[in-house]
Amino acid sequence: MTVLALAGSPSLSSRSSALLHRAAALLGERGLAVSTLGLRDLPAEDLIEGNYAGPAAAALRARVHAASALLIATPVYKASFSGGLKAVLDLLDEKALAGKVVLPIATGGSLAHLLALEYTLKPVLSALGARHILGSVFATEQQVRLTDDGAAVLDDELNQRLHGGVEQLARHVAPPPAPAERYDLGQLLAQARFSI
Repeated sequence: MTVLALAGSPSLSSRSSALLHRAAALLGERGLAVSTLGLRDLPAEDLIEGNYAGPAAAALRARVHAASALLIATPVYKASFSGGLKAVLDLLDEKALAGKVVLPIATGGSLAHLLALEYTLKPVLSALGARHILGSVFATEQQVRLTDDGAAVLDDELNQRLHGGVEQLARHVAPPPAPAERYDLGQLLAQARFSI
């Protein structure tokens, strides 16, 4: 099973991207293959012009199609998810997220931005066919500290919520364990040959 981690921040180092990379690492520890795609991986001109027919958009759609689940991270600006992320989502097919599990991750200046995911991002994900949108992981700027190398240091409460969201996603996409082989002890004894 593969997971696509989609970074919606235009910044080279952002809290939302750092959270995304932490979530991707946690999924990797659970044996899931995770690939990452950011705004800077797509030509800016294609995003601005909505170049649906271009090769970058086709490659994006192929990666989304191949994924079982998506981690989607965004900063919240002006009570909405990033415009760059919207430009990426506009390049997808109408039902590109059908049958996929999505874990939204976002950062904002304060808890006042928490509902931005419910009222702006989740409706777009639903319009793209997503029916398994997990509970969002939202963090304020105070809950995520970036180190000099871009790694995220999370406060305990956020760390627990991120682990919980990742665990929930992993349960949805990880293949179920193979059923244990059952033995009928009575039949085995009846078939056994004993010698003294």
